[in-house]
Amino acid sequence: MANKAPPPVIVLVRPQLGENIGKAARAMLNFGLTELRLVAPRDGWPNPDAGPAASGADVVLARATLFDTLADAVTDCTTIYATTVRKRGVSKPVLTPEAAAQEVHADAGRSAYVFGPERSGLETDDVALAHKIVTVPINPEFGSLNLAQAVILMAYEWSKGVALASPPDAPLDPPAPHAELEALIQHFVRDLDTAGYFFPEDRTEATLRTLRTMLTKAGWSHNDIRMMHGIVTALGRTPRSR
Repeated sequence: MANKAPPPVIVLVRPQLGENIGKAARAMLNFGLTELRLVAPRDGWPNPDAGPAASGADVVLARATLFDTLADAVTDCTTIYATTVRKRGVSKPVLTPEAAAQEVHADAGRSAYVFGPERSGLETDDVALAHKIVTVPINPEFGSLNLAQAVILMAYEWSKGVALASPPDAPLDPPAPHAELEALIQHFVRDLDTAGYFFPEDRTEATLRTLRTMLTKAGWSHNDIRMMHGIVTALGRTPRSR
């Protein structure tokens, strides 16, 4: 997906705890979002509790801007998305986070994701100001996302449309031929038999079957098998004096 639009801004309306602001900043930066706008935070701004909770996302906190009202915070935005898990007395299009992210990438203007206070969420007047509602599909028996979790869901869906770093793709060694695995199984059987492991005798067949099932699950490579041969051999030796 081509990223035609600027990244969305994250707007926290009347956030209650500095710690939650910091956690939201951490969630944002993990997925490439850096513009945080705060509307009338309960404990003022800056807040000393935000920094430790941000876990290094200091650039987001340093650039955070403060506003008195939600309307002031989104004056430059062309599309405003109100995030809420509850139905409100406002008729608006309702989207999933994924659908909202697709719209944001297709829109050449600036978009805003708006989040309400931790305890109560967005008020009806806040939702009325938005163009659309974003609702996370959630367990109807337990709708309890916290602020940072809601932010990270939205940021993650948006990040799918941009080129962020991915874990390196390290190729796995190819699995070894079955003959090598069979030789390892027989090595186990010989040494276990010598050690008197197969007891009682009438359980030997079932034990061997369990051992074979366990070893054939692993998808051993040639190097894995060679290492296991060495381990089994070492376990059967008399310990060296130290």
